[in-house]
Amino acid sequence: MSTAPLPPLPPVPGIEDDDVDFGGPSMLDLLDEDHRQLTALCERLIAPGEQDPAKPQDIEDVLVATLARHLSAEEQYLYPTVKAVLPDGAPIAEQEIAADAELLLALQRLHVTPAADEAYRTALDAVAAHVREHTHRTGEEVFPRLREQCSDTELVRLGNRVQIARGAAPTRPHPNTPATPPLNKLVDPAVAVVDKVRDVLTRRTTWPEDLAS
Repeated sequence: MSTAPLPPLPPVPGIEDDDVDFGGPSMLDLLDEDHRQLTALCERLIAPGEQDPAKPQDIEDVLVATLARHLSAEEQYLYPTVKAVLPDGAPIAEQEIAADAELLLALQRLHVTPAADEAYRTALDAVAAHVREHTHRTGEEVFPRLREQCSDTELVRLGNRVQIARGAAPTRPHPNTPATPPLNKLVDPAVAVVDKVRDVLTRRTTWPEDLAS
């Protein structure tokens, strides 16, 4: 039986949690979609097409922001669920958090390296490699096990929180902020406020749907 750490619901007299019909996408479907977007963004930067209407800088900005949001949401909701639900979940979660720290450092190097610098391609290749490894480990090895252990309702309830977390997450890499609850649920939204002010002031593109298509 799943023991997923679900967010609390407001009490409704006469109605049990199991009787509530939740709408929305599953946490795993949302994170899978992130993986596809991140892979596509890496490919657009590594092998830019002549007909791509988006500027490389805009693609990079969206990649950085999307990845920062994705890792924040996973650390808030995916890894605690892995720990709670899977018998070997604790070491898996610890491994992923350590891998996230390496990915955030690689992302930070990409973010601060000018595209004209010789080190830029090395930084980009490192981020792309981390993304491929992360997508394989979580998407191919962890997600199928969670789908077996968690109910659809549990995954949808977690999906609702992932959507909220992504919207309130930082848009730049912050490798030194807390990576586990409860501190990351407090620190990430606070750091994100500063990121979003900077985004507005610099007119930075941060969402995939805002890229020229």
